[in-house]
Amino acid sequence: MANSIQRRRFLLGSAALASAGLGARMASAQQPPPPIAVPQIDRLTIKVLVDSSYDTPRTTPSPWVKVKRAGLAAAGDFRKTLHNEWGLALALQSQAGGQTRDLMLDFAYTVDALTNNIAIMGVDPSRAQAFILSHGHYDHFGGLIPFIQQNRAKLPTPLTLYAGGEDNFCRRVNAGGAPGQFAEFGVLDRRELEALKVRVVLCPTPTVIADQAFTTGVIERNSFERVLPNTFVDYAMKDGLGCDIPAAAAKAEGKPVPDQHLNEHATCFHLKDRGLIVISSCGHAGIVNSTRQAMKVSGIDKVHAIVGGFHLFPADDAYLKQTVVELGKINPDVLIPMHCSGPGLMTALRNMMPEQVVPSTTGTEFTFGA
Repeated sequence: MANSIQRRRFLLGSAALASAGLGARMASAQQPPPPIAVPQIDRLTIKVLVDSSYDTPRTTPSPWVKVKRAGLAAAGDFRKTLHNEWGLALALQSQAGGQTRDLMLDFAYTVDALTNNIAIMGVDPSRAQAFILSHGHYDHFGGLIPFIQQNRAKLPTPLTLYAGGEDNFCRRVNAGGAPGQFAEFGVLDRRELEALKVRVVLCPTPTVIADQAFTTGVIERNSFERVLPNTFVDYAMKDGLGCDIPAAAAKAEGKPVPDQHLNEHATCFHLKDRGLIVISSCGHAGIVNSTRQAMKVSGIDKVHAIVGGFHLFPADDAYLKQTVVELGKINPDVLIPMHCSGPGLMTALRNMMPEQVVPSTTGTEFTFGA
């Protein structure tokens, strides 16, 4: 794997030297940026704190990932059960040598489901070293502020939240019952984060997190994929609340427009001897685009696992089939759809890539590199 990365960097450097005679400005414009130096880990555990459903403790075996599922009820109290809801929250624990890192990625729709399931799954909030937000949808950040409020004394100061970019703070709305009518779908207030001593780091470019993870930066849209119907977005800043993206706001002319999730990013790890683990959370930019972006920014062609929301529940059969065909070309060892992926995708994967697909529900724990 290391030789592959070195060769890629050598080729990029050689191309840049060859074009130097055309002028530094032209070379800069034409040459892609070199891959970032991504860290390598020995092990990754993903705990699905909140997803939309719970299944039986029986799991699907895989030669590539160890799968364990929490029981439906808390140990010692059958009345306390896992909560499911539309949304996603993941606890990530990676290990490199003797160093361990604990991150939280997305925070579910409600803090009630998040805190309830954290207790049942035995996750210690005080171990969290950083937070990551994939994008600005309420079902991914709804539990964030109240969770920090409840656990502030246990969390590091300052606590860092890594977000893809400014549009994580935009106001989102859903289409109402009549043309031009909209229903609120929440907005993340950066003033509340500041009051809680949370340091926000925007990551429009690839960013290494806690020495072991990395983000893709803004995901290029260069496949057949398109953003499937979801929310509308308001780019205006009003009374200190909202996002500040002047060009997008001018184009929208002060009205909510279909959401393109300009700054959505994926969270990734490079697992030693196995390749990339790409966690898409929701994948509005396209799961193929998201994975290719991870490959591009890391310089690593081998993908070990693609995990998370694939946002394919609105897709028709033809779109699903094309997606699975393209995923087949990437040829990951493991595919673990969650959240907004939809039952149609699971059917297509079982038909076309049965050896790679591993089901997931609330309460599942996946360990890679075990």
